[in-house]
Amino acid sequence: MSEARTTHPQEASAPAPKRRSLQAWVLPATLIVGLAGWAAVAHWSGLPPFLLPSPGDVWSRLVLAVADGSLLRHTWVTLQEVLAGLALGLTFATAVGYLVAKSRVAERLLAPYIIASQSIPIVAIAPLLVIWFGPGRISKVLICALIVFFPVLVNTVVGVRSVPADLRDLMRSLRATRWQTFLHLEAPAAMPVLFGGLKIGATLSVIGAVVGEFVGADEGLGFLVNIGRGLYDTALVFVAVLALVLLAMALYALVAALERRVLVWREVRT
Repeated sequence: MSEARTTHPQEASAPAPKRRSLQAWVLPATLIVGLAGWAAVAHWSGLPPFLLPSPGDVWSRLVLAVADGSLLRHTWVTLQEVLAGLALGLTFATAVGYLVAKSRVAERLLAPYIIASQSIPIVAIAPLLVIWFGPGRISKVLICALIVFFPVLVNTVVGVRSVPADLRDLMRSLRATRWQTFLHLEAPAAMPVLFGGLKIGATLSVIGAVVGEFVGADEGLGFLVNIGRGLYDTALVFVAVLALVLLAMALYALVAALERRVLVWREVRT
């Protein structure tokens, strides 16, 4: 009988560098292909630049917006609104989510209103908030908080309720207080799911800020998009959209880095 062949660890990990090298080239390659296709369409379609600017036109407008400081100024305004709205929405969503997860009475009372609030588009609520709180940053922060609230709340409820019953019994047998149970059991158990909701909320908060700036604002990237649209400066619209994409990606990466740092215990355990 032939002996079973055992795979050496070095053999199993041999293709890994090749895979990492291939993955490193995927993003630059797709960007180059996309830009080339965009430039070809802009050149051969015969459309005027105010309808479809070329990548070169967008790059020139980007350089000009950076040079005069307008892009950085409006990006900073939107970033402040997003961070404040994200912090506000995260605080209230985790508090309400924990209450709903721990109390069936609270769930029956609050769930219909929470679900009903999600049936209303944020673009319909944004004008009301701007009317009530003015066109300043407060209304934009509230819009961001509202759009972040639901995904973080749902993930908080799922995370808290995912704690195994035998671990709760263990904490009760050790006569742990509610605070000790929350700190040493419920919070660590809910963190992985909560970070999943926070990643979604981080990207959605950018949408909330832009929606608020569309409705009424005199600063921010959404305002910059409105200016470009009104002046038929389509290249400026592309620049503002690019800044929004990079802002959302940066926030997502920041949350992912924070997740790896906070949940280092999960990697050590595995």
